[in-house]
Amino acid sequence: MAGVRDIRRRIRSVRNMQQITKAMKMVSAAKLRKAQQKLIAARPYANQLQGVLERLSQAGDTIHPLLVKRPVQKVVYVLITSDRGLCGGYNANLIRKTTGLIAETPQEVKLVTVGRKGRDFFRRGKIEFLAEFVALGDDPSFNQAKEIANEVIRLYEQGEADEVYLLYTEFVSAITQRPSQVKLLPIEKPEGKHGKQYIFEPSPDEILASLLPKYVETQIFRSILEGKASEQGARMTAMSSATDNATDMIDRLSLAMNRARQAAITKEISEIVGGAAALE
Repeated sequence: MAGVRDIRRRIRSVRNMQQITKAMKMVSAAKLRKAQQKLIAARPYANQLQGVLERLSQAGDTIHPLLVKRPVQKVVYVLITSDRGLCGGYNANLIRKTTGLIAETPQEVKLVTVGRKGRDFFRRGKIEFLAEFVALGDDPSFNQAKEIANEVIRLYEQGEADEVYLLYTEFVSAITQRPSQVKLLPIEKPEGKHGKQYIFEPSPDEILASLLPKYVETQIFRSILEGKASEQGARMTAMSSATDNATDMIDRLSLAMNRARQAAITKEISEIVGGAAALE
């Protein structure tokens, strides 16, 4: 059994770690609130923009390079992970989903990674990287998403990708995050009957040429915000669990220390009684 001094040293170490995990939990909670506010503000705009583009794509024989479907030979996945760890299964779940999709995709697969964790994991494999973006920070800007979108659009227009999918983690709540897959390009025209007829000024082609790049930028920005909110929620949950586990560990170590102290006292008493008996 470990000595009292060793157990006391372990208790001190665990207590220090508990203070760190508790502080990280509080920091993540504050960052989560901020990320959640930005996400809630971005979702309606992204949904409305998608609806406008769907109506535009129904207006006549609208042709745009980002709408044209071609035989799928190259598939590009835009994988959005975090730059840092200590966030539970956030990165592992998304990487597992991506690995499964790559294995199930018969076409040639290439990656555009956002975040260090996804980049570092798939770097060890044989998947070709077309671009990588790291160090977006805890408060990503629309300009960062625009830079990623410009690269994705360039790859699609130059034939490096026949289909582009976004792989990110959808934020549901602080304890629930869902790995998601969304087809980004080409934009799908809705099936079935057409809805209301609209008169566009200027022409649908001109509006589409302006809005389609904005759509790609907005979808990527929204996915990044979903990922950041999910990351902070997962980290807050993980640090909360770590803090609780530290409390349980301190209780077990304290019990072990008390038992060790009692054993030492009992041993000393036994030695004293034995010595006294020997002197009689």
